[in-house]
Amino acid sequence: MAGHPLSVEECDRLWEAWTPAEVAERLSGTPSCWYVAAGWALDLFTGGLGREHSDLEIGVPHERFAEIADAFPGFEWDVVGDGCIWPFPEEADNQHQTWLREPATGLYRLDVFREPHLGDRWICRRDASITLSHDELILHTAAGIPYAIPEVVLLFKAKARRAKDEADFLHALPAMDRSRRSRLSGWLSRVHPGHPWLETLSNHRY
Repeated sequence: MAGHPLSVEECDRLWEAWTPAEVAERLSGTPSCWYVAAGWALDLFTGGLGREHSDLEIGVPHERFAEIADAFPGFEWDVVGDGCIWPFPEEADNQHQTWLREPATGLYRLDVFREPHLGDRWICRRDASITLSHDELILHTAAGIPYAIPEVVLLFKAKARRAKDEADFLHALPAMDRSRRSRLSGWLSRVHPGHPWLETLSNHRY
């Protein structure tokens, strides 16, 4: 079924995201199956705000999405992808993004990625041969906020290479140790052969 086309201007107008701390508080009674993803995860990893964020994404094993949804009674969900939006659960099997909408204002507060997994192992959407246990995928801040490891975040950001993705890469790189840089380099070589970040990673010495 065709979805409603979603323009950049409409997204800018409708998004007023919570912060990771606000989401962690709201999910404090939920089993530990979720983690902050995308740009915010890199800021949590480095311990500093690299840039302003217009949205907030979290990841969750797709079979456990209902546990997240149950934590937000009174809110509504929309499925988003390919520039269109549908009321949940339409197209949920074909798209992985799920936006949380506040009915009173119509504003979006949170984007939930319903991620592939096999039991307690995360599976990369870009290359199913890349898998990690959830214990290895998720780090925690001193305050206990869960977030995805930087090499996973940057692997996904490498595809689009928007200005914010380039900024996020340069922001996170100095905080990544040799092991994390090496793993990102290996993944990029498989998923995006010849990617410009590979040279930067190979030249990075500190």
